[in-house]
Amino acid sequence: MALKVELKPHERIIVGNCVITNTDQRARLLIDGENVPILRERDILTPETADTPAKLVYLAVQLMYISPDPQTQHGTYFNLVRDIVTAVPSAWSIIEGINNNIMSGDLYRALKDARKLIAYEEKLRDQYEATHPKSDVKGDVSSAA
Repeated sequence: MALKVELKPHERIIVGNCVITNTDQRARLLIDGENVPILRERDILTPETADTPAKLVYLAVQLMYISPDPQTQHGTYFNLVRDIVTAVPSAWSIIEGINNNIMSGDLYRALKDARKLIAYEEKLRDQYEATHPKSDVKGDVSSAA
């Protein structure tokens, strides 16, 4: 059964190892094929936008998903998740899900679980910022001495 994808004007999508850019009108595509990686523009992270540990994990899984040889990213991925679990042991259950999907070859589901890790990281950051407000220091600190 073909996958129906509707693209907004100028939206991009990755299909296999190709980037498809829509023109200035909406378009509807039918994509037929087995195990073809497909990523919408809104789901794509770049090295520039992967600016947190969880986003770097997502990027590594994304590269596995679109790569003909996903194992080339395993070393990077496992180093990243080891560092996260060391710093935030409570993230283990999410990472375990990602790991299980990677090992079973379901990289699309691993990518979805990596989004959960990003959401968890954002939640922890928001909680920290709520309990540790930034001080509102006015004036020149050097003149206090």
